[in-house]
Amino acid sequence: MATAGDGVSGAYEGDLGTQIAIATFLGIGWYNAIELCVLVFVAFNAYRGLYFWSLLLSAVAGVVPYSVGFLLKFFELMESMWLSVVLLSAGWWVMVTGQSFVLYSRLHLVLRDQRILQRVLYMIIGNVFLLHLPTTILTFGSNSSAKDSFVPAYNIMEKIQMTGFCLQEFIISTLYIWETIKMLKLSPEKGNRRIMYQLLSINLIFILMDLGLLAAAYANLYVYETTLKSTIYSIKLKLEFAVLGKLIHLVNAHSWNPEFSTGPNGFPDFVDASRITSDLTHAPKSKKAPAKPSWMHAYDTPDAAMEVEDLPDRRPSNYTGQSETGGSWSAGTQADAICPNPSSTPGGSPQPLTREAKPEWPS
Repeated sequence: MATAGDGVSGAYEGDLGTQIAIATFLGIGWYNAIELCVLVFVAFNAYRGLYFWSLLLSAVAGVVPYSVGFLLKFFELMESMWLSVVLLSAGWWVMVTGQSFVLYSRLHLVLRDQRILQRVLYMIIGNVFLLHLPTTILTFGSNSSAKDSFVPAYNIMEKIQMTGFCLQEFIISTLYIWETIKMLKLSPEKGNRRIMYQLLSINLIFILMDLGLLAAAYANLYVYETTLKSTIYSIKLKLEFAVLGKLIHLVNAHSWNPEFSTGPNGFPDFVDASRITSDLTHAPKSKKAPAKPSWMHAYDTPDAAMEVEDLPDRRPSNYTGQSETGGSWSAGTQADAICPNPSSTPGGSPQPLTREAKPEWPS
């Protein structure tokens, strides 16, 4: 278990080799944060959005004060210990939570389930109060005059905090890995697959880094754990900046747009698979139309009208063209009359055939 002399309370009083390692890890974190700050302002056209601000604040207001705070504390570069404790505590809040917000800000590009996205957001905000707040209180207590009462509680809370934040990042990274695997199955383009492989790789690296920090915490290597956090989180931010920024270009090019998620049965989530009764992967076989009656074939050719005209007229001689009700033709009926060839009637005079009075064909 870490003690006051191990750097939990006050300065570090160990060997020179460990002091060199402390300075090296904190210096790497500081350098990466400053470099990332410059890259962010050069790469972004518009300085707005959750991705921009979470990335910038995690580096400038997170990694930098965290590294400076532990440098002042471990090497006792100032008489007052409180400034270093304030810097490292504030930097830890922004560095860890900000890095989670960087991942969250691009998660919607690969995951469209709003319920899951909302729960991830609640998890990040909730862990601020459940993990950051009690650890900060114990950190100030461990560096006060009553440090002997706070150090044992701090050692326990530090492990709980590290476990909680590792689980938080495991969940977010697992969501990225799961959705990336589904994207790889659906996108055949080589350029897109390269971005997806990079996204898959960095999330696997994040998990390995978190496991390393967790192992150092449970091994009571407090000095190495706290200084490695600066290096590891700065590397995480640079990897996220390098890969997550490409996702927006991939989506804008419409190369991958997961508008609907796929269910376990292989169909989109809006499809009820229980109502599917046929094979949707093949077109249905065409069925022949029912055969027409033999008497309809006479009207299928352009010469059908001529055949009707050539038939003899069997209407009675006193036929006047009126209906049985005695009504006269309307203008519409006259317009629809069929006037056969005059030579086809017995008298040689044209007598129109209407649709109301149908001729009786010879049997």
